[in-house]
Amino acid sequence: VQLQASGGGLVQEGGSLRLSCAASGRPFNQYALGWFRQAPGKEREFVAGISRNYYNTQYSDSVKGRFTISKDNAKNTVALQMNSLKSEDTAVYFCASRYARLMGIVEVRPDEYQNWGQGTQVTVSS
Repeated sequence: VQLQASGGGLVQEGGSLRLSCAASGRPFNQYALGWFRQAPGKEREFVAGISRNYYNTQYSDSVKGRFTISKDNAKNTVALQMNSLKSEDTAVYFCASRYARLMGIVEVRPDEYQNWGQGTQVTVSS
């Protein structure tokens, strides 16, 4: 499956952004999705993930309560709603997919994901 992320930009602290990732190729309902981010000089880190059947979600502690991941199998999209943004959220955000044999599993390790989008820059100014 091919992924195309969009929606990044510049926002002030406390503001909101909505990232979207459109998928094409194999049936989207066979995949679990995740959002990761990478700040300059840092490793890529897990942000949020959603299971194949979209019933289960998981978030990193740093974004829990502020970010929401959602998956639309009919539209082949996964979104990340980001509220109450902080300067430390500044990073390049990547969407990723993994073929999921099990319906309810959320994977947090980046090496478990087979397909990656090109990344979209999010900059939060203080």
